[in-house]
Formats: sequence, structure tokens, C-alpha cells
Amino acid sequence: MVAANMARDEARRAARERRHLTLLKSEPDAVHSAPEDEMDADTQRTRVRAALEQLTPRDREALLLWDSGLSYDEIAAQTGLARGAIGTTLARARRRLIEAYDVREGDQHVARG
Repeated sequence: MVAANMARDEARRAARERRHLTLLKSEPDAVHSAPEDEMDADTQRTRVRAALEQLTPRDREALLLWDSGLSYDEIAAQTGLARGAIGTTLARARRRLIEAYDVREGDQHVARG
């Protein structure tokens, strides 16, 4: 059990690092972007993070591990889920993420007026 927890922690750390690198790669080039584009990108990242927070920890972890490039077998090993449940878990997590994002986007339109 300790080894499994250590492996899970290491996978999470690696996934975090990959996400951070992905975010850094997607940072707009300050020389070529308009301030409005930078604000839109920041707003979108904020909404995605908020939508991710609405997911259950299991769904969020599975989705982030998959997004980081792990295979279904690797996700199953890291999360403790059955390999056969990974596809269903990811489909549900994607659907819930889209729903949470759409709700946040709707809230933004209402707030703007």
C-alpha cells in the first residue's frame, strides 16, 4: 500500500509538471499578442480551472492523468480503478467538465450584462 501511494504521488507530481509545462508553452507571446487576447486566454484558463474543481476528485484525477498522456493501464494503476472502468470514468469526467465550463461561461455572460 505504501508503494502504491508513493507511485500515485509520483505520477501526480509528474502530471503537475507536465501541466505546468503545457501552460507555459501556451502562454501568449507578449510581443505579438494584443492585451485583449491575453485577458481572454487568462479568463479561459481561470474558467477551465474552476470547472475542474467542480469534478469529483476521482474524475479530476483520471482526466488529468489521461490529459498528461498516461494510458488506461497506467491510469488504472495510479487511481486504483479497474482498467475496464477507465473509459467510462473519462467519458463521465469529460461530460461533467464541459457542463461545468458551460455553466461558468453562462455566468460570465450574465455578469457582463
